Amino acid sequence: MALFDQIPGQTRIKICGLTKPEQVDLARQLAIDAIGLVFYQPSSRYISPVQAGILSNQYPHDLDTVALVVNATDQEILEIKKHCRVDIWQFHGDETAQRCQDIAQGMPWMKAARIDEKFQLDEFCLQYRNANAWLLDAVIDGYGGGGQTFNWEMIDSLWVTENAPRVVLSGGLNVKNVGDAIAYFHPLAVDISSGVEVEKGLKDPYLMKAFVAQVRLFDQPDKH
Repeated sequence: MALFDQIPGQTRIKICGLTKPEQVDLARQLAIDAIGLVFYQPSSRYISPVQAGILSNQYPHDLDTVALVVNATDQEILEIKKHCRVDIWQFHGDETAQRCQDIAQGMPWMKAARIDEKFQLDEFCLQYRNANAWLLDAVIDGYGGGGQTFNWEMIDSLWVTENAPRVVLSGGLNVKNVGDAIAYFHPLAVDISSGVEVEKGLKDPYLMKAFVAQVRLFDQPDKH
């Protein structure tokens, strides 16, 4: 999977909440690694499994399709699998590790950690130790895409050093702060949604291009 490929000095990029064919076309042109499709109905970025299937058939496997679900029912999962190509599962709710594995059925998956002062990261990582990656996000009302960062310094520097290859960093990233984020975490990947929007759910091509360019800039060795 491209999103989980480890290449020294190259931060993988996922843009989440895409809903339109032209957004997917631009994502491919920008040579990012994955797009996130949101299957959580209360979200302004929600896309139906049928619509998602149309988008996922738009491009070959050079771009990973990440299915974002939040406490999805068995029927909802069946509909997603029926209509949409899924390369990676992203669990953003209260799913247990066993539930994640039952849904993924051997496919790659990651679990979102919503970081605040009370969050027990070591316990979380032990519980979800079979995940391919841990997505570090901020605590907001709802699930993801809130445009808020969390205090990165709440995470112990030793943990960062030891676990960076399994970190997908999210939570309020944008053109202005992604360089600092890469310098602090050296994560496997960065994940953005609201930071490339002009209003909630509406992706902006200029911001998408600018964000990808900034990540590539800070991947240069002299920027570390």
